[in-house]
Amino acid sequence: MKKQWLSVPYGIWALVFSIAPILIIAVYSFCSRSSYGNIIYQFTTENYRNFLEPIYINVLWRSILLATQSTLACFILGYPMAMIIAKSKIKRRNIMVMLFVLPLWTNFLLRTYAWMVLLRDQGVINQFLMNIGIIDEPLKLLYSHNAVLLGMVYNFLPFMVLPIYSVLSKLDQSFVEAAEDLGAPPWQVFSKVIFPLSLPGVISGAIMVFMPAVSTFVISDLLGGGQTVLLGNLIQNQFLVARNWQFGSAISMIMIAMILITMGITSKYQGEGGGRQLW
Repeated sequence: MKKQWLSVPYGIWALVFSIAPILIIAVYSFCSRSSYGNIIYQFTTENYRNFLEPIYINVLWRSILLATQSTLACFILGYPMAMIIAKSKIKRRNIMVMLFVLPLWTNFLLRTYAWMVLLRDQGVINQFLMNIGIIDEPLKLLYSHNAVLLGMVYNFLPFMVLPIYSVLSKLDQSFVEAAEDLGAPPWQVFSKVIFPLSLPGVISGAIMVFMPAVSTFVISDLLGGGQTVLLGNLIQNQFLVARNWQFGSAISMIMIAMILITMGITSKYQGEGGGRQLW
């Protein structure tokens, strides 16, 4: 009974700071707007119907595309690094993990601004390429799709590496040794043993990268220069510029539903897949 009372503060915290704001947003999303911009508490689905316009659908697909690309890029770069860390000695492993966590101690905005300095026309990258004679004029690196993708991969890569590393470091090596004793080549040991058993970490990392990537607005705003509009930018503009909280709330609810569906699908796959073999 005492243990149940100890959980009350956490329940109140979740209710006040998590559930209540989402409920308020849900209510606003079904409200209408007066000609003066005031909220009219009258049930309507107009805000959701407005989102079906082609311009907003294009923003949705662009957000999903960039989030998917950044997730795949983080997986391609992060999985080998997670394996290298997991196979290293304890002291070296701790240092490598700390190097991945260290950038997260720096402010998110500062890290993004640093990439602006590197990618601009007079930045370090263009100046280096021009000095060694590879290019004659600066490349257009900043304010592009690739710049936004690069910023996402840089900021969210640790969220892919650490879950995979956590699973690989706890992997039962007897399975690997058994496969090697049976004559399986290295590529087959990886594809038939290591990778299936590491799927829980891969799925967790994919969720942790995809969710912030699909909802980000700072990276696309700074590195995209306002040319790459994502769902996060659209919500920000509706709340701060257009003052259309009802439409912004509707877009927020659509994003929340999309994230919950993604989490549900991946969690179900994780439960039915390699997760039971590992745990």
